[in-house]
Amino acid sequence: MIAVIQRVSSASVEINRQNVAAIACGLVVLVGIEDADGDEDVNWLSKKIVNLRIFNDDNGVMNVSVKDAGGDLIVVSQFTLHASTRKGNRPSYIKAAKPDIAIPVYERFIKALEAELGKPVQTGVFGADMKVQLVNDGPVTIIIDTKNKV
Repeated sequence: MIAVIQRVSSASVEINRQNVAAIACGLVVLVGIEDADGDEDVNWLSKKIVNLRIFNDDNGVMNVSVKDAGGDLIVVSQFTLHASTRKGNRPSYIKAAKPDIAIPVYERFIKALEAELGKPVQTGVFGADMKVQLVNDGPVTIIIDTKNKV
């Protein structure tokens, strides 16, 4: 699994001009899933994201997690994170899992995040054409690949 995590002061997801998710302070997590991803990846990544100390403490130092800050999460599936651009100018998405494999992993990931965070997580809609708006706070953007956790 690959995740792009952005600390935000606000974010929303719109589908067909309908707002389906919105948060104030928190994280937007774009997640890409490949065939080899499983429960170990889901559990490790959800714990890592919820406990990342990337929010400022009283001294202005990034030392507080989204959970401790009382922030919210929006999770958006994004197969394009697995784009291969080695040859030519048209990206290949061969590493991205097909929906029959990716959707169950995505759903387990959301449940794991909710368990770690202790509250519901907002989401986009898997496979939908979404408009994601966010105000990146900092800016703080972190990329995590579960295949590089060691």
